[in-house]
Amino acid sequence: MPTRNGRATLATVAASAGVSVATVSKVLNGRSDVAQATRDRVQTVLQEHDYVSSSRRSAAAGRATVQVLFDGDLNAYSTEILQGVLNTAAEVGVAVAVAMRGAGPGADRPVPWARELASAGRRAVIAVTSELTSAHLTALARVHVPLVVIDPLNKPAARVTSVGSTNFTGGVAATEHLLSLGHRRIGHVGGPATAACSQARMHGYLAAMDAGGAEVLPGHVRTGGFLYHDGVVGGAALLDLPKPPTAVFAGSDETALGVMEAARARGLRVPDDLSVVGFDDTQLARMASPPLTTVRQPLRQMGSVALRTALHLASGERVDSHHVELATELVVRGSTAPA
Repeated sequence: MPTRNGRATLATVAASAGVSVATVSKVLNGRSDVAQATRDRVQTVLQEHDYVSSSRRSAAAGRATVQVLFDGDLNAYSTEILQGVLNTAAEVGVAVAVAMRGAGPGADRPVPWARELASAGRRAVIAVTSELTSAHLTALARVHVPLVVIDPLNKPAARVTSVGSTNFTGGVAATEHLLSLGHRRIGHVGGPATAACSQARMHGYLAAMDAGGAEVLPGHVRTGGFLYHDGVVGGAALLDLPKPPTAVFAGSDETALGVMEAARARGLRVPDDLSVVGFDDTQLARMASPPLTTVRQPLRQMGSVALRTALHLASGERVDSHHVELATELVVRGSTAPA
């Protein structure tokens, strides 16, 4: 029966399609456990009753929504991941809500935060390089909102599903490339010392240096963050050493550009006087002058895999692995040259 304002109700649509109200609700929510023939019939009836266009609010409330959570401002790295999430969301017909951690009660009041997400209809949460606490994990579990973390800063617990890349292998590839060019004094400007992805990249660098018989000189390993300013500071510290490196492996593309700026400020040319390798292969790497040699992370694919995994978990399906690592690849451009 239509409502008093003439709009069709779920019951009206269900009766017309010959299905239950629950089935209509599943179709509106993009659930996968509805036969295609039934889904087509329900969607036809929805169109006939003008259900979607006459009540956008109801349609929005019924559409599956995934919350994407960032720890800070969007940058080249996080924008690539978000693009991957959005592309796949458009393919599968779900909505995406974006927020920064710390906004609202999420930072220090995990329970109200999780309840608010659930009441707003969020089917899952994707956290990008975020440090959610055990209290956050428990709160999300209690309201049955699954979590997927991309590039977790801390080593993920067994109950946390995460998506990352082969950071250790990428660190090895970057350092081996510089060693193959004849460099022996190779420095490393990494991300946060406690970040799992940063540690893996640094250990890859150390392993390659050891295997290549190259000594890691005192002060040649710096940690900080993944941003441009961190590269400027870390690069300056390396280049002001009594024995500065002839090459630097940076923990991100932004950091690498900061290192290049530190070199420019000291009258050094890249790659003539200093070779630089980054990590991520964002648009910044291609726009740099010279274009940046870097380790490519499949950032958009990571966002896509995270979204599909989150939807599987939200539907009660099991996943093959709680941690997925996608392959990295060295991309050689103009910022590296023989020593």
